[in-house]
Amino acid sequence: MSLQQQIIAELKVKPSINEEEEVRKRVDFLKTYVKNANSKGLLIAISGGIDSAVATALCKKATDELTAENNKEYKTLGVFQPYGEQSDIDHSYAVAKAYDLKHVVETNIEDAVNEIALEVEQGFKSMGSPRHMTHQGKGNVKARTRMVMQYALSFEENLLVVGTDHASEAITGFYTKWGDGAVDITPLSTLNKRQVRQLAAYLNVPQAILDKAPSAGLWEGQTDEDELGISYEANSDYLEGKQIDPAAQERLEAFYTRTHHKRNAIPGI
Repeated sequence: MSLQQQIIAELKVKPSINEEEEVRKRVDFLKTYVKNANSKGLLIAISGGIDSAVATALCKKATDELTAENNKEYKTLGVFQPYGEQSDIDHSYAVAKAYDLKHVVETNIEDAVNEIALEVEQGFKSMGSPRHMTHQGKGNVKARTRMVMQYALSFEENLLVVGTDHASEAITGFYTKWGDGAVDITPLSTLNKRQVRQLAAYLNVPQAILDKAPSAGLWEGQTDEDELGISYEANSDYLEGKQIDPAAQERLEAFYTRTHHKRNAIPGI
């Protein structure tokens, strides 16, 4: 078995999907998990990107069906988490409106992140190495701060935190360990980015979100494809078992090997 075949098997990506079947399967998965956990519903952070938009649609459908079937309210809580001023925050609100979310909250992470960064920089200074945090380091703090807030809200409301990671992110490790990767349940995990886009179109995600460049939004001007140096088209082709440019394949497989620790349990002895 080739490394490509091993990766596809591990991430459980299909070469093609039926959108209706995939939506039904993932909604049922969410419903079962909520009931088994005796939870009151789901919490989804809505970034304004396509992944969280699809996850929001699935969550809302799941909790609406649970409410109708059990004669008590199950809710989807949409959380907006800008760092200061977010230029595309209107996209987050557009997703909430598109799926008629009745429960939303905005928690700005700027003050908390800046305070953490300040304390870290004081630590550098005390070690005799005064400097500022890197963009990447502060980006990780942003992702982890968002999850601290999500889990605080979810605990108080008895909700499950839903993640938006998918196979195209898993193969590259393109998420923050114990940040956006720290969730209770991931309804998109066996889809590649192209398949997420297919579900987005099927679920009527707002067009402005379908058209925008994918970005983790951790610093100004950041885009996923620029940072990774590989397109989501090539990434998705690879995960569907197709042949891609050898240099792109080598880069993808190097990412996969280097980020093995992100996809596995904490090692111990």
